[in-house]
Amino acid sequence: MSTATPIETKPAPPPSDKLKVRVNGKEVEVPKTTPDPVSGKPLPTTMIQACFIAKVEVPHYCYHPKLPVSGNCRMCLVEFGTPAIGPDRKPILNPDGTPKIAKAPRPAIACATPLSPGMEIYTDTPTVKLMRAGVLEFLLINHPLDCPICDQAGECKLQEYSVDYGQSESRFVEAKVHKPKRVDLGPRIVLDDERCILCTRCIRFTRDIVGDDALGIVNRGSHNTLTAYPGRAFDNNYTLNTVDICPVGALTSKDFRFQMRVWFLKETKSLCTSCATGCNTVIGSREEKIYRYEPRENNAVNGSWMCDHGRLNYKWIGREDRLREVCSPQSTALSPQSAVLSPAERWAVAVRGIAEKLKHAPAGSVAMIVSARQTNEEIYLLAKLARALGALTDSVPRILEGDRLLLSADRNPNSTGARLAGIAADPMGANLPKIAEGIRSGHIRTLIVLGEDVTRHGIGADLLGKLETLIASDILPNETTRLAHYLLPGCAHAEKRGTFTSTKGRVQKFMKAVEPPGDARPEWEFLRELASQVTGQAGAASIEGLFNQMAGEVPGFHGLTWSGLGDTGATATI
Repeated sequence: MSTATPIETKPAPPPSDKLKVRVNGKEVEVPKTTPDPVSGKPLPTTMIQACFIAKVEVPHYCYHPKLPVSGNCRMCLVEFGTPAIGPDRKPILNPDGTPKIAKAPRPAIACATPLSPGMEIYTDTPTVKLMRAGVLEFLLINHPLDCPICDQAGECKLQEYSVDYGQSESRFVEAKVHKPKRVDLGPRIVLDDERCILCTRCIRFTRDIVGDDALGIVNRGSHNTLTAYPGRAFDNNYTLNTVDICPVGALTSKDFRFQMRVWFLKETKSLCTSCATGCNTVIGSREEKIYRYEPRENNAVNGSWMCDHGRLNYKWIGREDRLREVCSPQSTALSPQSAVLSPAERWAVAVRGIAEKLKHAPAGSVAMIVSARQTNEEIYLLAKLARALGALTDSVPRILEGDRLLLSADRNPNSTGARLAGIAADPMGANLPKIAEGIRSGHIRTLIVLGEDVTRHGIGADLLGKLETLIASDILPNETTRLAHYLLPGCAHAEKRGTFTSTKGRVQKFMKAVEPPGDARPEWEFLRELASQVTGQAGAASIEGLFNQMAGEVPGFHGLTWSGLGDTGATATI
């Protein structure tokens, strides 16, 4: 009796999470769903997202990838087709076996129309071009044509699209509808309703992202007007994001309004240093002056947003009372001989003098208070120096109230980096009373302070007066710098390169935007020289080499490289 060999059955392949569509004849594979920008729930992928993947521009005003879809501007109208279905509910095929595409009789808004398998999207047909020109003509009917004096000139999508897709002449001859101008919408925002195109981006951002339903549209038809809720100022910690996402010149920042034409600005990739979140930013500067911060998109950190608190925290960098000259007992800025010394010579004299003091300091007689606003590289160099000297170290904690979005309760940008390098106590600040007591008892004779006014943190002027040597480096003058024997002017983050580690362990680099004033130098440069003279070990001569050296020695940074950080950073082990 023979037994039949059982037929081996293969499991059915899992359903694909991709679908194929065509954009202007080019086949592109896109995900079936994309996360909702607010809730994170999966939503069907739309036409405009497929066009972005295919690198085909679809002009749009109301659509923003980080906001809920409203579909009200109609600028993204496109034509499309889907596979034709016969009476038997089966696809109709062309002679070559490909599906026959039935073109839809009406266009669709690409921002709100979901994809279907085999769909074809057409963004450059004569009909699409006519629709875009028509939409722009309607938008410009009541819009003031004063681009040369508009604060948004150079960044205005209405201006750009009018050139790319609009008509050269207007057929409108009636009087324009005039709306309110220079409306004081809140403490940081000025509104020009005549320029508003009613895209509602600002309304959706404020309501759905911030949770502050403060803006809305009143009146009807051509008299629609954007406004704040009656009796309330538009005032939350994220209002200036509405200026970023406004596609025209309706919402403007009081801080930047009419300060500088944007095409004159140099843009530098940087980070916000106002808290531990580490929002990615772009610094706009010209002729060594900073004019604005803007958010830079990084979905791993801040998305497309940043808070007003961090955005406006830059004017201290250009203060007139910045520390500009390096001072030491051997070469004080007030002494007659300082006039004949160059900045490089003053630095060399000061660093050499500090190194001699530290090399002859008794073990345990040195302490360091290092700001967690210093970079990873600077903290790493100080940690090496502290180990060689057996120094007691700590950082000053800054804990205030945060919020549910981006503002961290930790106002230090690099608390995590200070802990990883071993310079900060656990908990941070725990060693500050010990340092104060060590000075009081005479056990600690030398104190190195970077970026802090310790007289505000339990080590008053009376204690500092007991020290044999007080070495201070800072950016702005304070009581600690006034009492210092060695004063080393440092740099703001916008004046140097380096990295910070966010509260979630994201290691990110920032670039130099402007030059520091006077003798001021990036702290890592003179700290490298000081550590080399004290320990006898030469450090890397570049910031790139220094970061890579640090990554090889500090366990939390193992595996990271300067080049590998890219523009959006990488995660440390915390």
